Amino acid sequence: MRRETLQAWALILPALVLLVAFTHWPAVATLVDSLYTTPKGSRPPRFVGVENYVALMDDPVFWRALHNNAVYALVTIPASVVLALLMALAVNTALPGRPLLRMAYFTPTMLPMIAVANIWLFFFTPDYGLFDRIVGVFGMGRHNWLGDAATALPAMMAVAVWKEAGFFMIFYLAALQAMPPDLKEAASLEGSSRWNFFRRVTLPLLMPTTLFVLVNAVINAFRLVDHVVVMTRGGPDNATTLLLYYIYETGFRFWDTAMAATLTVVLLALLGTLAIFQFGVLGRRVHYR
Repeated sequence: MRRETLQAWALILPALVLLVAFTHWPAVATLVDSLYTTPKGSRPPRFVGVENYVALMDDPVFWRALHNNAVYALVTIPASVVLALLMALAVNTALPGRPLLRMAYFTPTMLPMIAVANIWLFFFTPDYGLFDRIVGVFGMGRHNWLGDAATALPAMMAVAVWKEAGFFMIFYLAALQAMPPDLKEAASLEGSSRWNFFRRVTLPLLMPTTLFVLVNAVINAFRLVDHVVVMTRGGPDNATTLLLYYIYETGFRFWDTAMAATLTVVLLALLGTLAIFQFGVLGRRVHYR
């Protein structure tokens, strides 16, 4: 028994070392840095306790970024998950050209983030962009999609859903193909409708996959920075400033590392709270057998 225990620890030790070195230790170091001032020149950091957090509560840009990120998450997460499930159900049936359809759904996932941002930047360009061309057919005039505070964040949401839905579709498609065909045959013999079978059988069996997809969708919703940098840089008037972009801007543009660390701790606490909710509440509806 002791030998098996030692072998088990030896097997997980490399992964454990990497996890501690690149995840847990940086989190602890960030928490410590948030309790000090930013070192400048020959002036060393000074311990200030929770003063950085108090100052953060009075920062209007932080609250704007938090609001933007909340709206962004509440729209993109359900939209990308539902769209991914619908696409998986579509390509799981016997359709002509099904391999091409699967490839078309998954292609956005393989594109680099910067490439995706530049493609959609062209789509949103006023006058000759794709969207202005489409609305021009219906007699609508020129619109600056990324320069208008009312449409800039929805435009960013559309990009995120377009890119992420294909990635989540792969997991749903794998789960659908792993389901025993006997269940559908038995439901047909019992006279069950397609909707009833989907609601009573398919959805419960997809709950483990749904929980996994939701966890990844939440993380993706709060770690977006590439698209913001390329497409809007947080504008106009902080309309597309998200939390991670604000952390990047605070730490690398204004060089206020202490406040950037404070923002990072808040983001980690928020993600931790959401993870507890997902595994504590939604996890109860997940059945693995």
